[in-house]
Amino acid sequence: MLYNLKDMLMIAKEHHFAIGAFNTSDLALVRAVVEQAEAANSPAILQFAPGEFRYATPYFFHYVISRIKESKVPFALHLDHGKSIEECMKAIHAGFTSVMYDGSLLSLEENKRITKEIAEFAHQQDVSVEAEIGTIGQVNGSDEGGVTNITYTNPEEVIDFVDVTGCDALAIAIGTAHGIYPKGFRPKLQLELLRKISQVATIPLVLHGGSDNSDEEIRAACEAGIQKVNISSDIKQVFFRKVNEIYINTGNFMPPQVFNPAIEAVKLTVQEKMELFGSAGKAGLW
Repeated sequence: MLYNLKDMLMIAKEHHFAIGAFNTSDLALVRAVVEQAEAANSPAILQFAPGEFRYATPYFFHYVISRIKESKVPFALHLDHGKSIEECMKAIHAGFTSVMYDGSLLSLEENKRITKEIAEFAHQQDVSVEAEIGTIGQVNGSDEGGVTNITYTNPEEVIDFVDVTGCDALAIAIGTAHGIYPKGFRPKLQLELLRKISQVATIPLVLHGGSDNSDEEIRAACEAGIQKVNISSDIKQVFFRKVNEIYINTGNFMPPQVFNPAIEAVKLTVQEKMELFGSAGKAGLW
């Protein structure tokens, strides 16, 4: 089943759990997430950052849309961190059911203006729009981007931003970063700030940079008001570790014999995330 982001996340908000949004760059990762979501009877979001979108090419999404439309569990197909109107339009034309416009590095007024323009067009196509206030950190060269010095989301700006733009979900900055954190370093999520934002937000909230944070913090964030958690580095690291292990140990380079075990390894991580977010077993809510 294929839904837009708003229809998925509002149910998660009503029932107090979060849905995993997995950056699935190619067939192997799409298979891992879709098949495990079905096994776990869990909703899931397949998302692609602009670089991943260009890598996969628009033709690939004919297969993705066909596959998830026929699934027994709910999915959304989402553009992650679109940085321009053009990138968002390309995803909509490719059949995506939601897009994120990331104007977090612009002035607040410019962020509002462009987000509103995208939302007005997207809603005509029954496509949802995620926006962002504040900035996410970055600890490596992730495709999603990020900044060195985080600007935390100001709760006082949330109500006006949502009212002006008409966005359907809001990514907030509470201390996460894209990528895998350096050894010995772990950020501390500002959970009290999240609670303040959740008290004033009328739309679902999104946590970017969800890979590599402690399970305890992520679980607490979901309980405090997060409805969507982005996962990219965690599943890709697992996938390529398994591929590398097989090649180094056996010299095997036949794709079915190398990629199938890697897909199974990713499924284990996907299951762990679904249980952590509270989405496992919830597909029947749609």
